[in-house]
Amino acid sequence: MSVLVYNYHMWKKDLGLRTEEFFKEITIRICSSLDIGKALYNCFNYLKNIIPIEELVLVTYDEKFGFINIEAIANQKEGKEREDKILIPLTSRKNIEEAAKYPRVRYVEDTKNDPIILELSKFLGWEHEAKIIVTRFILEGKYMGAFIIKIKPHVIYSNEVNELLEAINEPFAIMLSNHRRYKELLIIKEALMEEKLYLQNELKQKQRVDIDVIGSDFGLKKVIEDVHKVAPLSSPVLIYGETGTGKEIISKLIHSLSTRSDGPFIKLNCGAIPDTLIDSELFGHEKGSFTGAISQKKGKFERADKGTILLDEISELPMSAQVRLLRVLQEKEFERVGGTSTIKVDVRIISATNRNLEELVKKGLFREDLFFRLNVFPISIPPLRERMEDIPALVQHFIQKKFKEMALSCIPEVKKGSIDVLMSYDWPGNVRELENVVERAIILSKGKPLDFEPLLPIKGEKKHAMETQIKDFPTLIEIERMHILKALELTKGKVEGKGGASEILNINPGTLRHRMRKLKIPFGRKKFIIKNIIVDF
Repeated sequence: MSVLVYNYHMWKKDLGLRTEEFFKEITIRICSSLDIGKALYNCFNYLKNIIPIEELVLVTYDEKFGFINIEAIANQKEGKEREDKILIPLTSRKNIEEAAKYPRVRYVEDTKNDPIILELSKFLGWEHEAKIIVTRFILEGKYMGAFIIKIKPHVIYSNEVNELLEAINEPFAIMLSNHRRYKELLIIKEALMEEKLYLQNELKQKQRVDIDVIGSDFGLKKVIEDVHKVAPLSSPVLIYGETGTGKEIISKLIHSLSTRSDGPFIKLNCGAIPDTLIDSELFGHEKGSFTGAISQKKGKFERADKGTILLDEISELPMSAQVRLLRVLQEKEFERVGGTSTIKVDVRIISATNRNLEELVKKGLFREDLFFRLNVFPISIPPLRERMEDIPALVQHFIQKKFKEMALSCIPEVKKGSIDVLMSYDWPGNVRELENVVERAIILSKGKPLDFEPLLPIKGEKKHAMETQIKDFPTLIEIERMHILKALELTKGKVEGKGGASEILNINPGTLRHRMRKLKIPFGRKKFIIKNIIVDF
């Protein structure tokens, strides 16, 4: 490839360029789009006709944490915004501080001689021999960032090009400043949208009637007594109960009776979030911390500050998240995923599970130290089958609720005897199943009194089926007799010796004969064969 010599005088002569014209054209392209990637691509397409460039990179420097941030990249194919962070080694950071002494525009012929450009080149996959032009942008005495130009190989660089690049300091510095502010506005906008959704949800919660726990005077009396004891404190609470027993209702009641009632109540179902996203959901993430993290996001703990967080299905929490949760319980602090700053929180933790955590600890599926931290005040909610006296009140509550939700013209009545049907059922799905049955009965009723009997298994049929199974179930004596007869069948009636039934059954021949007499099994091959005709194996 021939060596090309580019200098300012040749450009000026051949292309009729003037610095003022160059400034105008590049500024138009900088302002061509709010998308910094598209704007940089437009600049690339203009500059490639003047300077033999391969790639343009726009960077800023985070002095606080020592990161170079790649804001955008443009090349022959495309231009796009980036969110890449390159950590500069401590030994090289002084070079950035000394960069203020460098000329505004400088040429780097070998990246090995410049530690900062070397780190950038490694990340971008540039070779050591890459030829780089670095243009620093300063606005009102403050360093804004840099414009990194990778020029084509076999090109002799002329310092006279600096006159052109120095001219674009202000427009590029303003673009970077505006870009930063635009990103900040987007983050604030997204945060405000999240806050709006959260506050709307809170408003809906406030507009609902006060929490009314059905059964507080009967089946849930002990639970409500425990709630009143622990609610005014900040101690962690662990709620045990089968699916559908109302663990969330009890946790909301604890929150509403606590000194944190004016704070947020945040719920997270640990079993509904993939393991790869649970940390982000709990603790939030920084923009660009992983694929798909297009903006900064607050986690559940950050949103629950000064309030209560319910960690439902806590047994499903992966081990990695259990470690971070333990730190929150102990230190009351955490970092967002991809973040470095520590965030302090004041949150009360209520956890809920339908599994035996102690058994999971023994099996190594749940951290013992976390279990002890969560299990400060356990509350066990009895299943519906253990508090059948609450069913009539629950049915009336759900009828009133569905009457409002379904905008019915009148409150449905219950068919005489239907409540007895409900109280004869075991309710494996607990209160949630009962609510579904009530709603289904209302839908099918067509204005008639609610009849629950067709919606549930008939108790008599279940009992008959169980009695039939018990009747057909063989006794141990019958099983032993059948087992010995099967062994004798295999040995053709031979009791002892090699290949005999006693050897197969691994029992002493004398003991076997004693058992055979007791079970009335005939001795001898001939007797066995004759008797075997009428014996049912």
